[in-house]
Amino acid sequence: MAKAKTAYVCNDCGADYNKWQGQCGACSSWNTLTEVRLAAAGTAARSPRFEGYTGASDAGGKVVSLSEVNLGEMPRFSTGTNELDRVLGGGLVPGSAILIGGHPGAGKSTLLLQVMCHLAAQKPALYVTGEESLQQVAMRAQRLGLEAGQLKMLSETSVEAICQIAQQHQPKLMVIDSIQVMHMADVQSAPGSVAQVRESAAYLTRYAKQTGTVLLLVGHVTKDGSLAGPKVLEHMIDCSLQLEGSSDSRFRTLRSHKNRFGAVNELGVFAMLENGLREVRNPSSIFLSRSDEPSPGSVVMVVWEGTRPLLVEIQALVDQSHMANPRRVAVGLEHNRLAMLLAVLHRHGGLQTGDQDVFVNVVGGVKVLETGADLALLLAVVSSYRDRALPPGLMTFGEVGLSGEIRPVPNGQERIREAAKHGFKRAIVPKGNVPKTPPAGMEVIGVTRLSEALDAL
Repeated sequence: MAKAKTAYVCNDCGADYNKWQGQCGACSSWNTLTEVRLAAAGTAARSPRFEGYTGASDAGGKVVSLSEVNLGEMPRFSTGTNELDRVLGGGLVPGSAILIGGHPGAGKSTLLLQVMCHLAAQKPALYVTGEESLQQVAMRAQRLGLEAGQLKMLSETSVEAICQIAQQHQPKLMVIDSIQVMHMADVQSAPGSVAQVRESAAYLTRYAKQTGTVLLLVGHVTKDGSLAGPKVLEHMIDCSLQLEGSSDSRFRTLRSHKNRFGAVNELGVFAMLENGLREVRNPSSIFLSRSDEPSPGSVVMVVWEGTRPLLVEIQALVDQSHMANPRRVAVGLEHNRLAMLLAVLHRHGGLQTGDQDVFVNVVGGVKVLETGADLALLLAVVSSYRDRALPPGLMTFGEVGLSGEIRPVPNGQERIREAAKHGFKRAIVPKGNVPKTPPAGMEVIGVTRLSEALDAL
């Protein structure tokens, strides 16, 4: 019998080493190497082969030229939920592996159970639960009022047993809830460890590719919100989705962090109701629940999320500081960018905030990652500092440079049209984004400098 070998794997980046060392040479993290027992060469080297569908992902060892590759459209099919289809890039692709992560209680299992019950009436579907009992899942389906007569259920944590049973029933969709509780007999470590998660995901993904099964994996997240387990797990799968939402809000956002079949950073919005997660067809309406009376420090901006514009409200509060180092707090925006923009406002706008506490918040819990929110942030800060409300019906967006210039942003005209649909009458935008024919009833003001934007108010 061959002797089992030992390796050391980094929990952050997945790099492996022959011996233990304090710092990972790949990602420079300290004390992240974990001992992993490798199976004997006679068992680990054998890759399982599954009967059934042989798609483009299974080349069978044959070398072909690039011109011979079939460029036919991927045979997608809808999940029955438009917001989920949008985040996935148009629907589910046979043979794809999709990872859905989120905090406990975010609604991962609820969303997948709704999708599986809907698709089970059209295609063979298998829901594998390793954390909950079958009775618990059945109670949730009954509470949500789902038609679960066609959905096949399995309570199992052994990956080899799951693939054997799936080979008999030949499902077109399979959910694994969750990947952290799965284990393989050849891997000598506890479920949830780096080795178990990596090998279990690799085995299941290989099954999905060789049989054309859509594989949906549920993943846990750590305290800082990142996906638990080895970083290499995100490289194995085709699509990585993150379901986010605070416990005090009934809205959930589903964002794609990796997608081989669609746009990255696409956003889907859901509402958590008594009968489950329901899609929000017009997300801008829920983020624009403003008071009837204008208040200082509030302005509406248009951000670009994936493939569509989204109207959100940004609020700023500037107050006299009683501390040696005034506070700079940004919720939904990058903290370092806030400090940089305040310096630009002092240098090119003539507004000194060095002795003021500045608090900035994006209403609705949306995280804005793009630079198109720079101009809206500065206008909200000026409005709060001067204690003067901005004109009603005003919308703005634009990137602010270090020399005070206002730079254009992508998809500017689509953003202006989206604001016009929601009744906004005035827009302050970069001059490069001004359309030749503005929407009817909207005044579009193009600016090139920060001073011009302040004068336009």
